[in-house]
Amino acid sequence: MVIIIVAIGTSAIPGFLMVELMPQLSFGTIAVQGPERNVALAVSGDDIYIAWITNKTGNDDVVFRASNDAGATFNDKIILSNTTNATLQDIQIAAGAENVAVLWWQMNATSEEPVARISADNGQTFESVANLASNGTINVIT
Repeated sequence: MVIIIVAIGTSAIPGFLMVELMPQLSFGTIAVQGPERNVALAVSGDDIYIAWITNKTGNDDVVFRASNDAGATFNDKIILSNTTNATLQDIQIAAGAENVAVLWWQMNATSEEPVARISADNGQTFESVANLASNGTINVIT
């Protein structure tokens, strides 16, 4: 069993996102510095997926990290978004078996669109951004 506590802006480290993972009695912590606005978390077995929106580069980015060992270690960050003139918000994650879906809204002066990135290998790689508001067939991993 894994208990996960998420807190933003703790008194010890203001402005940090703290994710504390407590598998049984051993403890581990990861900290991600930056002006995070949205955080999403999903757990499937020993797989833990965390994504957040940040703006450290001047553009909003969706950042993703995965742990495949119940939080003992986390893989390198993956930037899932590729936008320059959009505000990103309302990030969500769904996970089951080897599949991970990360969804968020992209907004600019003329549109608000839901988009997604899908992984079929426990968050190691992701398909291209799928614009969910588009008409017609949207190709995703099967």
